[in-house]
Amino acid sequence: MEKKIIEIIDQIRPYLILEGGDIEFVKYEDDYIYVKVTGTCNNCDLLGSEINDGIFNLLKEEIPTLKGVINVNL
Repeated sequence: MEKKIIEIIDQIRPYLILEGGDIEFVKYEDDYIYVKVTGTCNNCDLLGSEINDGIFNLLKEEIPTLKGVINVNL
């Protein structure tokens, strides 16, 4: 499962990098995916909606049991 998640996140990364940000997979636990968003994307006002609308929806297509995507600050 983690390999599939990382593959999907790797498809998203170039778009975030173009905007000065990045995203990395942290863990998958209890049907939640934990990611770390960095760079300008971490301070973006749209981060919550991008995670919930964009990233979650892409991952949900491949992982139907997914309940959410959570940004963690490590």
